[in-house]
Amino acid sequence: MIEVNYLLVIGLALLSMVIGAVWYGPLFGARWMELNGVDPSDKEAIKKMQKGMMQTYVLQFVLILLEVWVLYHYVIGAIDEMGALSNVLWIWAGFIVPTLAAASMWTTEAPKDKRARFLIQAGYNLVLFLVLGYAIGAWG
Repeated sequence: MIEVNYLLVIGLALLSMVIGAVWYGPLFGARWMELNGVDPSDKEAIKKMQKGMMQTYVLQFVLILLEVWVLYHYVIGAIDEMGALSNVLWIWAGFIVPTLAAASMWTTEAPKDKRARFLIQAGYNLVLFLVLGYAIGAWG
């Protein structure tokens, strides 16, 4: 049975939220808002949107906590065979990329918007998985 470092799992879930805030904030926030029909310069619309976000943030944290916990088990379970970073890259390439690609392809958005949506989400998940894989490999 795998012994779980719960403090690490909780810490990585919190770090994931920070990475998401930076990724979907200063880095790609304006484009992400455009893709979701929000004018980044409309401060009133943004305030209105942010009003009910606490419930969404809590749900996102629970989901990311589950993701980190499951990833922890896969990485620790296979660390001797392929290493933490290699393991998370295969998981990202085999599960995350196809899922995000399918979700992006089957929208009615313009092709450049589909591509942007996919690249923003896939890029976030790649960075996230590399950080998680490194941390789990180093401290798990």
